[in-house]
Amino acid sequence: MSNYLIEIIIFIFGICIGSFINVCIYRLPTSKSIINPQRSICPKCGSPIRFYDNIPLLSYIWLKGRCRHCHMPIPFRYFMVEMMSGFFALCVFFKFGFTLEGLIYYAFVASLLVITFIDIDYQIIPDVITFPGIPIGFIASFALPAITYKDSIIGLLVGGGSLYLVAWTYQVIKGKDGMGGGDIKLLAMIGAFVGWKGVLFTIFAGSAVGTLVGTIIMLRTQKGMKLAVPFGPFLSIGTIAYIFFGPQIISWYFNLLNH
Repeated sequence: MSNYLIEIIIFIFGICIGSFINVCIYRLPTSKSIINPQRSICPKCGSPIRFYDNIPLLSYIWLKGRCRHCHMPIPFRYFMVEMMSGFFALCVFFKFGFTLEGLIYYAFVASLLVITFIDIDYQIIPDVITFPGIPIGFIASFALPAITYKDSIIGLLVGGGSLYLVAWTYQVIKGKDGMGGGDIKLLAMIGAFVGWKGVLFTIFAGSAVGTLVGTIIMLRTQKGMKLAVPFGPFLSIGTIAYIFFGPQIISWYFNLLNH
């Protein structure tokens, strides 16, 4: 089998998973089952979405981003999530090959995509992902060459503990919650998968990107410090950056300091 054919198959697999990710993003916050096979329907007219209107990427293009029956616009994000899922499937394949390590990292990235878009929409991070994600990350550490089980344990403690300390300090000083418990559990899960080095990188990168994006949004909306910006997406960005480029960036940074 040629490399091009393998890459096409990997991409198709990724966009199919992206379709499932869209289901999770839509159903998890409303406590709907993602396992029970209930047919998707248009949220406006209630018409069932048939299988030929639910083909990843292609159906969105064929329907020109609208419901076949009521012509309600379908958010472009559905297309974008499927594309991102296919893109990351290829990225994982290129970096890790067709291995158990690659499969674990892809499943982890997919869960971060779900968390990211739910947090953007609802400002919540579902426990149904992070709670089982913590022990799964620890178990996965036995199959991941990049970390040991000790790294995983320290990572989840550093991840969850550092954000808990920040949240507790803010609550003591300001008398109100400044960070949700979902972020704490998310970073604990991240630490279980990428270890303590990955957690430190994620916090730094996520905070840097979050500060930049938050500042731009606040300036554009003129809401100042009253604007609540979800932190989960930035933690996810930092984590994904670490998975693909973390060691190289860290090495480059320390080489720069030495010069």
